[in-house]
Amino acid sequence: MDMTFTGRGLQVTDTIRGLAEQKLAPLGRIEPRATALDLELINEHHPRVDGLKRVEASLRIPRKTFRAHAEAEDVSTAMDRVRDKLERQLRDHHRKRRPVHDKGALGYAPAADAEAGAVPEAELGDTGRSTGRSAG
Repeated sequence: MDMTFTGRGLQVTDTIRGLAEQKLAPLGRIEPRATALDLELINEHHPRVDGLKRVEASLRIPRKTFRAHAEAEDVSTAMDRVRDKLERQLRDHHRKRRPVHDKGALGYAPAADAEAGAVPEAELGDTGRSTGRSAG
């Protein structure tokens, strides 16, 4: 998984890069198809001079992009919050996916259901068509 870092009003140091790789690596194990993770680190100057640190992340997998953002006093705490949000989104996405054997062409029922819905032979006339009345 490729990680790209962007800093706005904040210098992205090797310490921050190492911290991000350590904290966000489990996302790659949850979703092995992840191709890229973009992190944007922003130093908010409001409400005080030291400001809040804001982390925005977008995790890309084929056909889907997950996004999360969080604010905290320091970058480490904001990254923890972003990781928790992305992890929840990935777990929800995995829960929503259907197993391969449930997929199929519309209109076709599994063999067990097809036999249960078949018309009994006693109701079929000489022509093989249903007569609508019971035999007897």
